[in-house]
Amino acid sequence: MEENKAVNCSIFEVEEALINIITDRINAAETILEKATFAEELKKEVNLLLSCTDYDKASINCKNCHFIAELRKKTASLIIKAKKLA
Repeated sequence: MEENKAVNCSIFEVEEALINIITDRINAAETILEKATFAEELKKEVNLLLSCTDYDKASINCKNCHFIAELRKKTASLIIKAKKLA
């Protein structure tokens, strides 16, 4: 994904690999219940990035990381809300 180039951080790279696996599982899931289960996992991984102890508000890498993480968190939340509607 292009986001990888937007963030130069070893923590992000490790989490990004896990997040990509979870995202692939969400995309492959056939039911909303399955997707929501994986979305919960996605939220946990994203929250690790958002609570990073190395966060530096002056760093463009950190800003990009948090921006990407927030988008993914919103996506996961939408999937989880869709489960409630199902």
